[in-house]
Amino acid sequence: MPDIVVVGAGIVGAASAYRLAEGGLKVLFLEKEATFAQGSTGKSAAGVRVQFSEPLNVLLSYHSILEYREIPEAAYRPTGYLFLVPEGLAEAQEEALRVQRALGVPVEKLSLAEAQKKVPFREEGLAYATFGPMDGVIDPHGATAYYLREARRLGAEVRFSEALLSARRKGGLWRVRTPRGTYEAPYLLLATGAWTGEVGKALGLEIPIYPVRRMVFATAPAPFPHAFPLAVDLATGFYLRSEGPRLLFGRSNPKEPPGFREGMDWEWLPPTLEAGLARFPFLEGLSLDRRASWWGYYEVTPDHNPILGFVEEGLLLAAGFSGHGVQQAAMVGRLMAEEVIFGQAQSLNIAPFRLGRFREGRLLREQGIV
Repeated sequence: MPDIVVVGAGIVGAASAYRLAEGGLKVLFLEKEATFAQGSTGKSAAGVRVQFSEPLNVLLSYHSILEYREIPEAAYRPTGYLFLVPEGLAEAQEEALRVQRALGVPVEKLSLAEAQKKVPFREEGLAYATFGPMDGVIDPHGATAYYLREARRLGAEVRFSEALLSARRKGGLWRVRTPRGTYEAPYLLLATGAWTGEVGKALGLEIPIYPVRRMVFATAPAPFPHAFPLAVDLATGFYLRSEGPRLLFGRSNPKEPPGFREGMDWEWLPPTLEAGLARFPFLEGLSLDRRASWWGYYEVTPDHNPILGFVEEGLLLAAGFSGHGVQQAAMVGRLMAEEVIFGQAQSLNIAPFRLGRFREGRLLREQGIV
């Protein structure tokens, strides 16, 4: 009998399974798809950054990046994040900077002239920029494959194409039913991303995590050399970054309702480009490659922060990252293992991100959502 059933083979579930197995637990890992990283992990824009406003988000990302840079399969590249700060958000971003610096993470405040050296942009309405030299990108597939390989090496059993149908607590054990049978374990960890709300219903629980579709647009190879960091215009939420000879860009649609809508929303391209061209005029000379563009889901909570740790006896959640699961998965895996082995996470205090905050009205408004 396993000690814990982990559900969801994205990067968060894989990192958790590895650390649980490393801690000596017998792990059964279930995934409804035929292979790993088929949800939000595989559709991520792959950015990692420490530039958040909530201290726990800063630390989750910081410790995760430290781990990724030691994993060759993660292919970490410190290309940086550049935030272009409008005058109306200057004070709020200053406060975020104070939080980041107090926690000892590397973030720089740049003049607009200094920022221009990293990517050309129109300066109208902007106050200054911030740059995270530790921020960058990783290979989410490679990192997930690494964690799964290490989990298996340590004895974890990984079962693909096996969905959780229902689960109930009885006699101190979770009885997990799948199309192939029923498994029992003292602990159950849901790392099911955008599907966590639906999985919660199978357990008779109301979990406030919802899928929201997001687009990533890709240009054809640009006719000029470039090595742009991930640059974000905080006035509109538009972002872009270099990816080889191409540029990737996007912008969250605040009017996109939650739900499992599939496919590219090409009607969102004109509003996205309108915001992008207003700040980055050089985009006008580029062509869009529709075949290289893609879509995926954010797993969104009411305050855009994850739900971590125990939610009832033997049941843990690690989901709801609202677009920054890849960034934080490495440290979350360690914390979920500590939660089970020690009864409570040890390395960081995850109390601000527990499920109870929604019942208690303690929502945390993270400012650094892209």
